[in-house]
Order: sequence, then C-alpha cells, then structure tokens
Amino acid sequence: MDADLQRSAILDRIPGWAGRQRIEQPLSGGITNRNYRVQLGAEIFVVRIPSKAAGWLGIDRRIEHQASLLAAAAGVGPEVVAFLEPEGVLVTRFIQGVPVSDADVHLPGTLSRVAESLQAIHHAGVVPAAFSAFRVVERYAATAREHRVPIPSAFEPASAIATSIEQALPLAAPVLCHNDLLNANFIDDGDRIRVVDWEYAAMGDPFFDLGNFAVNHGLAEEEQSFLLEAYAGKADEAALARLHLMRLMSDFREAMWGVVQQGASELDFDFRSYARRHFERLLASAADPRFRGWLAQASA
Repeated sequence: MDADLQRSAILDRIPGWAGRQRIEQPLSGGITNRNYRVQLGAEIFVVRIPSKAAGWLGIDRRIEHQASLLAAAAGVGPEVVAFLEPEGVLVTRFIQGVPVSDADVHLPGTLSRVAESLQAIHHAGVVPAAFSAFRVVERYAATAREHRVPIPSAFEPASAIATSIEQALPLAAPVLCHNDLLNANFIDDGDRIRVVDWEYAAMGDPFFDLGNFAVNHGLAEEEQSFLLEAYAGKADEAALARLHLMRLMSDFREAMWGVVQQGASELDFDFRSYARRHFERLLASAADPRFRGWLAQASA
C-alpha cells in the first residue's frame, strides 16, 4: 500500500478521527519511526507510526504505551490520546513549548530543570520491562549476527570494558528510566522540561539516564557535578564515578544500536558512521587515566 494511503487508513482508525478534515505535517528529527503533527480543528496531536526496525531493536510498543501513560501522569510526558494495535501506533497531544537547544542544556537553570524532570520520571511508577545496557549490547550483537550485519572489531575491546564496569557497579534499585535522553526529545513548556519518545523506557539504573544525558550533550565535569547535586542533593566521588562509567555504557549501547540499524532501518541515514563515532568515543573514554579510579570509586 502507498505510504500516504497507509497513513490515512491508520489515522481513520483513531477514535473520532474518521471523516474529519485533518492537516498533516511530517515531523523531522526521528531516525527510527515516522512522526506526524496532525491538526483537527483547534486541537493538535503527534502520531508516531513505528518502523519495521522495532523488533530488531527490542522495542515493545505496549511497554512504550504504559511508560507514556506514567510519564503523562507524572506531568513530564505528553497526554496519551490513543494506542492502536497491532501496529503500535501512539497518539499523543502536541505539547506547546519551545525546543531545548544544544546550548540551553549547559545552562545551570536548564540542568536544574532536567534534574527535576528526571526525578519525576524515576518516581513515576513501574512497567513490566527491564533495561540493562550490559544485556542490550549483547542482544544487539546477537541480532546483528543473526541477520549477518557486520560487527565492528571495536566490539571485543568494548565488551571487555563493559565487563569491568558491570563488575564494579553496585546493584541499583530499578526505577522507570527513559534511556534515550537527547535534547531533541525535550520540550520546554515554560514551566517544566517535558520529555517525549518513550520507546526505550523500562525499569533500570537511574545512573544510566544521568550518564546518557551527560554524554549525549558533552557535559563538562562541573556541569555533571551540578546535575548530580540538583538531582540527588550531592555529588560525591562514588556517584560521579557511576555517572562517568554509565557515559561509556551509553556510547556502547548507541554504537551497537547503530550496528543493528544498518540492517533494520529503511531510513536514509549513515548508521555505519554513527556506530563508529560512538565506538571511538567509548574507547577514548576508557583510555582516560582516571578510568581505573572510576571503577574503584564506583564500587566503594
């Protein structure tokens, strides 16, 4: 079926939308799904139509829906309007606000508000799914091998690094985590930093969210300390070490995500270069003379 006809047929199935005049506009920025801004009269919605890559990437649309509902109830995510199965199409209300720029995330005020939103997310509730970056990279490697996607040589040294990190980190009580904290997923509504795109959400270590946010935006040392103080009230050596180590695991996850996407994605995007950049940053971070110290401090 033609993509436009397919989209129209999906939109007609949303309760109350069939036969109504709609203004549809593709939303840019996503590299996994097709997202649309849809206006019906005075109301504006966002419709996410999943790609075929979801199964390869371990995305469970029902978990995404449940996490989205919890995030909305916590005042962080957008209101959920509808969920269509079996496709897993998610419809949310459009959040009126402004994007959070690359420069904005380094401002103390923004870091404080991000920490506030993360606190709300991490206390939002429970979904029946677990996230571990250590298991995700293993699963992505198995998926790549199954579909004969070449795995870069950097995977082996990265795996050894991951093993040392997993052995050093203490077990953390699992909380609801977003696990994909890019500022492209942030909207400033004037009151709070709202967070969208919950497809990787699951119960996990809150320090993965913190490390994921920090490495995605290149936070400096003092900015990481500020973030931790705003989030937890303090930034001791053990917490800073855990954040540093989870920065590495975030890059490992992103690198292997890029590897799998080389075989799974239908989008025009250079996933090979994406994977290479994250492997290079991971290995460079592990070569930092402080790496062994982080391992010791995290386990102290």
